[in-house]
Amino acid sequence: MYAAVVRSFDQPPTYDVFPEPAGPDAVETVVAAGLHPRVRSAANGTHYTSEGGLPMVPGIDGVARTADGELLYFVADDNAVGTMAERAAVDRRRAVVLPAGTDPVAVAAGMNPAMSSWIALRRRANFHGGSVLVLGATGNAGQLAVQIAEHLGAAKVIGAGRDSERLKLLTTLGADEAVTLDAVAETAADVDVVLDYLWGEPTEQAMSAILHARSDRAQPLTWIQIGSMAARELTLPSYLLRAAALTIIGSGQGSVSGRDILGELPELAALITSGRLAINPRAVPLADVQQAWTAQAAPGERVVLVP
Repeated sequence: MYAAVVRSFDQPPTYDVFPEPAGPDAVETVVAAGLHPRVRSAANGTHYTSEGGLPMVPGIDGVARTADGELLYFVADDNAVGTMAERAAVDRRRAVVLPAGTDPVAVAAGMNPAMSSWIALRRRANFHGGSVLVLGATGNAGQLAVQIAEHLGAAKVIGAGRDSERLKLLTTLGADEAVTLDAVAETAADVDVVLDYLWGEPTEQAMSAILHARSDRAQPLTWIQIGSMAARELTLPSYLLRAAALTIIGSGQGSVSGRDILGELPELAALITSGRLAINPRAVPLADVQQAWTAQAAPGERVVLVP
């Protein structure tokens, strides 16, 4: 079969022949596979789950069509051949049947980035209302996080990012306020949950500013580390943990069990297929994977490879 094949962590994948998956699971026809940041980090060897084995086919999820015509959203097994290929092994325990008429490109584009905030709120924060700040809200996952927080009943949603022009879009997506990073203390001092896609220096500054501005420092604040678009590390002054009721947790592969993640798929898939979330996919032929990999995506856009 043809697939996107990574032969060096220093080079983008190329369109090449690769052995078809083998094993106990059914091998189905891939319809669409999203080019997510998680996929990129696995393909360049920097993701914390990367074991360094090459050659490899990237891709962690996708939409497949069975021989019977069913359309499935599926998450690939950890050790399986990736989903950016003409065919992929599909474990039905890790798949959701999609309704007829579903746009497979939109599902492939939306499920992974939407899952980041959905799992964080539902499984890590045990969220039942309250106010939410999204740091890094102008990116694809951040825009979906704003919408998902509103969908899950947040009393107030604040989106924060660097680009003032992109921030203007957030209020049309469900944000009550959209602010630049240097203004978070003025608008989000008393939030209950922070969904952090940035980390690094922006988080250092925002965390300190928010905790100093809180009207009641004993009010619990759950800070959920999801992404590291700005940096992978930060400096955390010890006094911040003593001076406020701050809880810092992470949300991602390992901090949430695979069973719990899979348990959330049906409801999230139903939300995405309903069309209630604004998703901005761009379909690209799998044969053009090398160009798609190196091209600059538009703000909020998610590239989807279509075999």
